[in-house]
Amino acid sequence: MNEPKILVIEDDKTIQNFMKISLKTRGYSYILADNGLSGISLFYANHPDLILLDLGLPDIDGMEVLKQVRRQSNTPIIVVSARGQEREKITALDEGADDYVTKPFSAEELLARIRVGLRHKNSFVSKQSTEFQLDYFRMDFEKRKVYVHDKEVHLTPLEYKMMLLLVNNSGKVLTHHSIQQEVWATTPQMITSRCGYLWPI
Repeated sequence: MNEPKILVIEDDKTIQNFMKISLKTRGYSYILADNGLSGISLFYANHPDLILLDLGLPDIDGMEVLKQVRRQSNTPIIVVSARGQEREKITALDEGADDYVTKPFSAEELLARIRVGLRHKNSFVSKQSTEFQLDYFRMDFEKRKVYVHDKEVHLTPLEYKMMLLLVNNSGKVLTHHSIQQEVWATTPQMITSRCGYLWPI
């Protein structure tokens, strides 16, 4: 089995070395980028399993890197930043980050968050699949039905929208604002499942 590949986008050499040692001791392979543009290039060239992303980069803001990666991929992204304000965290999560770690942090915390991110990546349903299944829970996208222990659970349309949103974003931290926008927005919208189906909300 190939070891997970982590892309580290971080310009601080001290923190970069700290991450490199932490990853190496746990058997992860890693790719290093010290600015946003090279990070984006390495992302496209190497298809990493997870990204550790600093926001304060010397060329472009890390938030722009986050947006560009998220337009193309559901690769887990853990923001690692000195920006500890709640507004910054909410913005990063709303833009598609899976997690947010504030500097300074311990190796144990970082590695634990990486393990969670990789577990959720492995549980993602493929785009070709017509259903999502996790343990005793199953969701049929074609029939718009949910099953628990193979027994159908009858959901209201709003409950189904919420469940679809959570399944499409499994492993991610969803803010109240993002849930409200996706599920309770007053203007007509569409939720797209990872299998490619469009559902009106």
